[in-house]
Amino acid sequence: MSNYPVTPHINMLDEIGFGKTVLMPGDPLRAKFIAETFFENPVLVNNVRGVQGYTGYYKGVKVSVMASGIGMPSMGLYSHELFKIFDVENIIRVGSAGSIQEHINMFDLVIGQASCTDSNWARQFHVPGSFSPIGSWELISEAVKASEANGATYHVGLLNSSDVFYGDEEGVPEGLSDLYNLKKMGVMALEMESAALYMNAARYGKRALAICTISDHILRHEEISAEERQTAFTQMMKVALDVAVAMDKK
Repeated sequence: MSNYPVTPHINMLDEIGFGKTVLMPGDPLRAKFIAETFFENPVLVNNVRGVQGYTGYYKGVKVSVMASGIGMPSMGLYSHELFKIFDVENIIRVGSAGSIQEHINMFDLVIGQASCTDSNWARQFHVPGSFSPIGSWELISEAVKASEANGATYHVGLLNSSDVFYGDEEGVPEGLSDLYNLKKMGVMALEMESAALYMNAARYGKRALAICTISDHILRHEEISAEERQTAFTQMMKVALDVAVAMDKK
């Protein structure tokens, strides 16, 4: 254990360390659920601030899971440390998203080919103009294969990663609202982490992907219950874990 660095947010608790691929749900309890449900011999490897990081084996492959928290600053700091300091090669976000397209329904999976954002996260990289955060093609192609193998209804395309959860659009005409304009540009769904994850992966020459389950349909004012979340999210988790297995061979 003494060979592992200690960061402000990760203090390695076991010599097993991290796997080549780390799944990152937002919720620490979801990380615990993944480890206890799918891993053989899961070991708690980090619990700074209660994020609950675990490493175990899935289909014989060493894989890790650790919570990211909510929003780009939180995802940004954890993915930075995992990529740069702990030599993780792949991070797969497994979370929820809100659909803004009629054809993308509750429980569907959305695979983030790219992520647009209202965040200022890219400014730190001193890139002139704007920067387009994209997911890893290798992870996307494996996620499509895994989705089909697991019988998932999936969509590949553009996510919107926002700093804002409770947007104030009261009194804004529909044609001028952010939601309307994102929808008309083909954005599949709204979430809050993928853009920072993709930019950090680009910066450090690593691979990243967001796979999200539609837990809310914003246009229809629909949402799934707490009980339904476990079943819906389980399919997404299996897809992400199968991607981790495929990537271990590369």
